[in-house]
Amino acid sequence: MDTTAVGKRLVELTSAGKDPQALDELYADNIVSVEGGSDGGEAQTWEGIEAVREKHAWWDSAATTHETTAEGPYAGSGDDQFVVKFWMDVTMEGSRNQMTEVGLFTVAEGKIVREVYLPLIAG
Repeated sequence: MDTTAVGKRLVELTSAGKDPQALDELYADNIVSVEGGSDGGEAQTWEGIEAVREKHAWWDSAATTHETTAEGPYAGSGDDQFVVKFWMDVTMEGSRNQMTEVGLFTVAEGKIVREVYLPLIAG
């Protein structure tokens, strides 16, 4: 699968609420996932598919997701990258919020090998 096809499939699965399927189908075993620091916080990094699965499991336990949309893919800085814009309506710690972020994804041999999530800077 080429980079564009991986991007389109990620958007399709995310929009359908099929996050576990996206991990199984599109992510490399050696994936590196980076969550950019929001509001001046430090970025966090997870290495390997099992660590990324644990990150997703934590999110599922900490947040009630009411709706998620994914838009894209947009072109990245090379033939091996794409960008997706995410919008989420979630409740965390009793507070309902809407969040927007973009993900920059790098693909090698038909699998996502790196993802960097960048939140919208609060203004």
